Amino acid sequence: MLLILSLALSACGGNTRPDPAPASPAVTPVAPVSVPKIRIGVALGGGAAKGFAHIGVIKMLEANGLEPVVVSGTSAGSVVGALYASGMDPFQMQQQAFSLDESRIRDVSLFSGGVIKGQKLQDYVNELVKQRPLEKMKKPFAVVSTQLESGTRTVFVRGNTGQAVRASSSIPGVFEPALIGGYHYVDGGIVSPVPVDAARELGADFVIAVDISTVASGKAPGSLLGNVNQSIAIMGRKLGAQELARADVVIRPRVDDIGPASFEQRNNAILEGEKAALAAMPQIRARLATMQKTRVDEATAKARATAVAKERASAKAAAEAAERCAREQSRLGSLLRREPVCAGSDAP
Repeated sequence: MLLILSLALSACGGNTRPDPAPASPAVTPVAPVSVPKIRIGVALGGGAAKGFAHIGVIKMLEANGLEPVVVSGTSAGSVVGALYASGMDPFQMQQQAFSLDESRIRDVSLFSGGVIKGQKLQDYVNELVKQRPLEKMKKPFAVVSTQLESGTRTVFVRGNTGQAVRASSSIPGVFEPALIGGYHYVDGGIVSPVPVDAARELGADFVIAVDISTVASGKAPGSLLGNVNQSIAIMGRKLGAQELARADVVIRPRVDDIGPASFEQRNNAILEGEKAALAAMPQIRARLATMQKTRVDEATAKARATAVAKERASAKAAAEAAERCAREQSRLGSLLRREPVCAGSDAP
């Protein structure tokens, strides 16, 4: 019995109470953390023929190693966005722009007041994207339009790509409203001139907005399309400003001198897009760096908090185990002591 008790005491370390654990350092070191790559999104605004500027912007972003992985578009921005999201690179898009024949996208209907039906535009876009529906695009892609019956913003992310682009580009009074699912849809610029929120909804962490909207110059544009285009821009300016404020960077190519139907100035529009993107590059890089640092700092702080919590839990478990061992030592030690009546006596 004495042998068993002695072994039990030795298992507890032989001390009545262990030394206290050393205090934890003020800052718990953690291994370097990795964070997911920032998902860059591009929101392409409406502006008819000015939309060629979007090609120049995308070209310079990619040339500087900043490839958008999420795309959203309104009106003219939805046309360029569809080509880009389908897998075309900026140079292929530029080639398509230079070879564009307006007759391929303009189908005037004499029975509806001379407005454009939009079927040719729909077919042209579907041909270029190889008949891919929106959900099969190589990059997540959203097309913004306005439901005519309710005036609500509608974001298309599934279904017929050409049809969605047609709906988003149906300028009131110039195009027939697009009929989809029993509802009529018109230009997305009425409710979302530059679709920043749509890019966020697709999962973009960092949104670069491209604003090519018409700025009122103090005089009438002088053409039907110009009048309508400027009217839409004026109506959507306040709403658009609120949405633009939610972008991380806004690029504004200088395309005010390019008319909404000036397809012959497509090269100038592309060049202006390139220049505007290059000018914005320092701002883009600085804000991306700030976002990356913030994410790393937050991840490091979270990892450190987890490490500290684990250390405290381990220390608490060790202290509780030591306390149990000390109590066991005390109990077993009392069993080994002689009876009080025998204390100080050598008699058996």
